[in-house]
Amino acid sequence: MAMRMLHSKQPLKAMRIPIPALKEGELLIRVKACGVCRTDLHILDGELTERHLPLVLGHEVVGEVVCVGSGSHSHSPSHSFSNGDRVGVPWLGHTCGRCSYCVNGEENLCDRPEFTGYDRDGGYAEYIAADARYCFNIPDQYDDLHAAPLMCGGLIGYRAYSMVAHCERLGLYGFGAAAHIVAQIAISQGKKVYAFTREDDIATQKFALSLGATWAGGSNLKPSEKLDAAIIFAPAGELVPQALATTRKGATVVCAGIHMSDIPRFPYSLLWGERSIHSVANLTRADGEAFFKIAGQIPLKISATRYALQDANLALDDLRAGRLVGAAVLVPD
Repeated sequence: MAMRMLHSKQPLKAMRIPIPALKEGELLIRVKACGVCRTDLHILDGELTERHLPLVLGHEVVGEVVCVGSGSHSHSPSHSFSNGDRVGVPWLGHTCGRCSYCVNGEENLCDRPEFTGYDRDGGYAEYIAADARYCFNIPDQYDDLHAAPLMCGGLIGYRAYSMVAHCERLGLYGFGAAAHIVAQIAISQGKKVYAFTREDDIATQKFALSLGATWAGGSNLKPSEKLDAAIIFAPAGELVPQALATTRKGATVVCAGIHMSDIPRFPYSLLWGERSIHSVANLTRADGEAFFKIAGQIPLKISATRYALQDANLALDDLRAGRLVGAAVLVPD
């Protein structure tokens, strides 16, 4: 069974579909949990043009290997998987390995990539086929429900954080699945974290403070001290000038989403002083290896709300409406 996208801007439909046939170098994985990401919403809502339809969304996949395709070991010598292994499948599902970006170690910018739940059917299903080279081992201390958000919120959040890890005071705009993971990493490294939420989202502000944030408040507010850096996870372009206004000279504002509404016009004075705006695109396998090493050392507290697979539309609606604290995770029966 899978929750399939047949048309944009319409609810997913529960359907019986064949178990995926494996290509060379792939794994067949029985899905144990799949996180619901804002990128899924962007695809479903037509903000990212769908590559093909019908489509199975979902790129925060945790599951069990049930079949290893031919050539998987030779294709992925650093990740030799066997039946019964627990693996994670992320957004970046395949790269060409030949373009200048891949050759230069920038596979996240590959000219001919394939993304899980976008170019390749994803994890809103009972089974998924995945390129073995782009699967990860997951630290044992996280069960399936709480490991799923690590596959995107954790990975993309870590890549965004790595661009500003030198900072002492870090602002996080949009305190959801990614930010609550990044906050814990930053706090464990002695950083001060400032959490910016919707103005009336008191529950999320309390959640941020419970994780050790120094300050939490509406995104319309400014803390008492200037920030060294800020990461914007919310897909709202109007937050860019707001974030710049909270930072000191020389600071960096990172836009961590794959989609964002237009950035409004703002005075040059907000950018002046060698401030910079940086975007994050996808991830590399090296990012994944580095992140899961940290996740294995830090006891991250993952906030996850469980939904049955057939309730995927409800989970998406709750994410769209801002009714979640942390992440939504689909679990097949």
